[in-house]
Parts: sequence; C-alpha cells; structure tokens
Amino acid sequence: MGPDRERDGRRRETARAVVYAACGAVLLAGCASMPDSGDLRGVESTPRQDAQVRVFALPPHENAPPAQIVQGFLEALTSDDPHYETALKYLTPGAAKEWRPDASTTVLDGGPSAEPVHVGGRDDPDDYTSTLTGGRFATLDSQQSYEPADGKYRETLHLTREKKSGQWRIDDLPQGIVMGKSDFLRNYTSVNKYYFASNTPTESDGQPVSVADPVYVRKKVDPMTQTVLSLLEGPSRWLGPVVRSSFPTGTALRKGVTSLTPDDQNRLTVPLNDKAGRVGSAKCTEMAAQLLYTLQDLTPTGVDEVALQRANGSQLCVLGKDQAEIVAVRGVVQHPEFQYFIDGKHRLVRVAGDSLEAAADVTPVPGALGEGEKQLRSAAVSRDEDSAAGVSLDGTMLYVGSLVSGGSLGEPVLTSEGTTKADRLTTPSWDGDGDLWVADRNPEKPRLLLLEKGAGEPLEVRTPGLDGRIEAVRVAADGVRIALIVEKDGLRSLYIGRIERDERSAAASGGSSREKTAAEQRAGERSAVSVLELRSVTPQLEEVTAMSWAGDSRLVVVGREQDGVQQMGYVQVDGSTPVGSAPAALTGVKGIAASEDERLPLVAYSEEDGIVRLLSGSKWQKLVKEGSAPVYPG
Repeated sequence: MGPDRERDGRRRETARAVVYAACGAVLLAGCASMPDSGDLRGVESTPRQDAQVRVFALPPHENAPPAQIVQGFLEALTSDDPHYETALKYLTPGAAKEWRPDASTTVLDGGPSAEPVHVGGRDDPDDYTSTLTGGRFATLDSQQSYEPADGKYRETLHLTREKKSGQWRIDDLPQGIVMGKSDFLRNYTSVNKYYFASNTPTESDGQPVSVADPVYVRKKVDPMTQTVLSLLEGPSRWLGPVVRSSFPTGTALRKGVTSLTPDDQNRLTVPLNDKAGRVGSAKCTEMAAQLLYTLQDLTPTGVDEVALQRANGSQLCVLGKDQAEIVAVRGVVQHPEFQYFIDGKHRLVRVAGDSLEAAADVTPVPGALGEGEKQLRSAAVSRDEDSAAGVSLDGTMLYVGSLVSGGSLGEPVLTSEGTTKADRLTTPSWDGDGDLWVADRNPEKPRLLLLEKGAGEPLEVRTPGLDGRIEAVRVAADGVRIALIVEKDGLRSLYIGRIERDERSAAASGGSSREKTAAEQRAGERSAVSVLELRSVTPQLEEVTAMSWAGDSRLVVVGREQDGVQQMGYVQVDGSTPVGSAPAALTGVKGIAASEDERLPLVAYSEEDGIVRLLSGSKWQKLVKEGSAPVYPG
C-alpha cells in the first residue's frame, strides 16, 4: 500500500527518501512524484536521465505518532526497496510475518486517503485505526497480471503501542499493497512473457507459435531477474488454458542464484534447478526461445544469446536470438507484401506494403474480387496473401476467392438473413491456420461463425458470457486470442476473448443444436470452438468505432469517452495503456488497420480524407480520396 507523493500540493513530513544515482547518495525531502490528474498516457513519460535513480524510504522516527506511522508505511511501499524491508519496520513482528506484499497490487486514481479513528477513546489510548479510501483504477494479481478496475477502495489498518518499546506499530493490515496510478507508473513497467499456443492446428504441425502474456514488474528492482522468475512460474490464469511452457513444472533458478545479468557479450546465463536437468535438446532450445522473446524488449539492446545450465553447472543448451525464429514462430510469419482496402468502385485493391510514398500505386488484386464481379463493402486477406474473403455491398453474402488472375468466385460461402445492412455480416478475419471468422448480426440469430479454411459448413462458435451483439471481429496471429467490438444498449466496447478448441464433436459437447450435414458426417467428429472469459479492455470508452491488432499484445483503437471527442490510441490486451505516444490525431475515422509487424504504417479510412497512411515519423498522408475498409492480411 502506498500513496502518490505531494498529493494536492502538500509535502508530507515522512516523505523523505535516500536516492542512489550514479553520482552518489542524496537526501531528498520527498520521494519522486507525478501529478494524479490525467490518464495513463498523460503521466507515464519519465525523463531518460532519471532511468537509474532509485528511491528508498526512511524507517519510522522515534516516538512517531500513529498518523506518521501510517503515512510512512504507505510511502515505504512506493520506494525501490526490493523486499519491502523498510515497510516491514512499520509493522509489529507478528504482522510482519503474516503480511504478503506480493499477494496483489491495487492501483487507485490518486493516492489513498488515510482517515484516522481513535478506537479506544480515553479508556484505551493505545488502540488506533486508520481507514484507507480511494477510487479503484486497476489491480495486479499475485502473478502480476493487470486488470482494469473501478468502484471504491476501503481497507483498514490497525495500530497498537508496543509494550516494551512504547512505539506505535501496525498490527493488522490487508494483504498486498495499494498506490496511486502515477506512483504505479513510476514503479512498474509492462513486460511480455512468451509461451506457446497449445490448442491450434499449427502447434501439431511441429513449429510452436509464441503467445505474449503481459505482466508488470518493478522497473528498478532487477527487472530482468523478476521477469525470468515470472516466466518460470508459468502463464497467467487467464491465458493458461490455451498455452504451454517448455520449462518442466517446478523449474526454478538454481539455489543461491538471486540475480541474472548479461555478460559483456550480451549473453545471459540462466542456471536452473534439477527439474530441468534431463530435458532434451529440442525442448531446451524451446525454453531458450521463450527466454529470448521475453527479454527482447526489456533492455534497449535485448539479449543476444541465452545459455541454460543444469544445477551442477554443466551446459544444457545455447541459443542466439537470430536462431529463435527457427525454433518458434513469433507474431506474423511473413512480412505483409501489401496493404488492402475497398476502392470507390467497390473492388478489393492493394498498395505495396514497403512503399513509403504518399502517391503509391494502387492496383486491383488479381482475381474476381479485384475485377468488380461482385461489389464489396469490406474484405479480409489471408495471412499468406493467397486468398481473400469479401462481404457484398449490402452485407448479405460472404465470398471467398483466390488472389490469382482469372480465378472465379462461385457461390457465397455464407448468407445473412438480416433485414438491414447493419444487421448483416461483419468484416471477416483470417487466423494463422487459414480459418475464416465472421459475425452475423441478424437480431433474430446473432452468431460468431468459423469457416475452416474459408469453406464448408460454418461452425457456430460458442460465446458463453457474451452480453451484447458482436459488431467487429479480429483474430490475433497466435490463434488463441480474439478481439471483439460488442454493442449493448447503444454502447460499443472492446473485449478480448480466449479461443479454446474442444476435440470432441460439437454435438457431444453441447454445441450447436443443428443437425449434422453430410459433409460433417463424412468428416466424423468436429472440434467445438469457444470464446471464453471475455474481458473489457477499454472501460473508459463508451463508443469504440474501430480496432486492429498492432503487435503481439497491443491493439490500436478508435473511440470516444462519454461526452468526449473521438480519439485514437493504443491499448494492451490486459487493458493497460502502453508506454509511448499515441498516433497523430485524425478526424472522422471509420476504419483502422495495423499490422502485427509494428514497423509497417497505420492505414485508416476517414470520412473527410478517404484512405490515409501514417508513416513512421511523419503525419497522416492521403493515399486516395475514394476508398474504405482498410485491412492488412489477417
């Protein structure tokens, strides 16, 4: 638990800290602080020269009154003390043994307010209670996974005067810690751990697909070692059912190893305990790939090579970062060749993905979807860029065709019976295994559908817990996460769901009640597919207009807050706001496309400007005036 410092312009007496920098030790009358106002993006910028500054709180003063003990304890929890040793000095010995600071972290809009209550009155002057209050903003669980939160925070600290010393100490307190969001941003940084998808067809083909699992670690308390320990402990509860780790259960650092640091060749040696001693070479290189992907963005240069050791010091395996992609897939397998959109003639067209010119050549795609045989309002291109799916102009029919000259469309693979354009098919989305996802918004029968390899009888995807109608669908490259814009009561929110596949037949597992077709009977049992544990990642927005995946664990979102103006920004899959600037402002945005290869430009459809692109370090540039529905492969 800990407050934002100097809240409301006041400097607290107990907010003294020793700050260790490269030049020596300095005594400050207050820990580093940032303003409470504004959102995450407004307070997350920290001067680069402060990166190595570490803040330490002071222990309790002799004969400090209860209010100072409470305040000092809260301040100590926002310091860079690795094991909260200073905070423990504010507790009685019994409370110090029971308290678990790593149980959870509660983030408040501002620092917690401490309301004192003298419980015992004059008859018991040694009994004192302080109630902490504030507005919830987010929480970290025991695995350091982030989740947006709201509502009121109210917890109580109880203090007593120790018999022998006569000093006030806290003897009863809630588990975990609490702090304001600006202190949270100063103390923590987001890191992606990487595991492997366990329930997609690609996994069974040999090369595993990596999946990002974001967590928050304390940025100035040996973040590399923290991150490795978190990776070894396993995936977050939410992601766990659809991923696996190549580290054997129970794998930990070798006894006595407390810190990990790359050598002068940027090689990290990771000594492991006996649980990992007998893994084979293939499994070991997967373990090393997990480490390399996880540590890639933790430092400016990443880690060039990982060496894993057995408990006896012998070498298990060595893997360089240039070899990691041979071991496991991360993100997009192929660099997209083109960006795509629907032109003014309602055809699917494309522009070279590596073109940096504003006036780049726009050409129809090869095949029927680019020839105008059917007028389209939206489309999706497979990740290998060999096929595409297009929704007819009225939203009724879904066609799938090859991106080869002379190819024909044939009959639609799906038809909606919705009575209006808004009640028909959404823009489709291809996953990494070549399956096609689309939602039918027909109010009489709203459904999320999956067409295996873009053909055959659509499989109805189960969506338990879905409260509202799906308005947009985008599947992540890893195939285990899906982003949905869901409308309810006029509000549109962005949700992330977990894709689970059940190898039992849909009928046997309580799936669709429709009768099996002849094709299904020939195929035998068919997997049931579900989207589970949907969670909102934009609780502050009441109208999400468009979204697209923009990295392993990041999306770009267009929306507005209540009574606010439209804005564009990035959001993590856990609902936190990633560090970095938002895209340049653009008005009237109706569609947005980003590649999971973050080096490629954003592409947007604006009512005022048509199709525009945002190149790195530049402003939005107009591509064509007449066009809509931009997409990258996926």
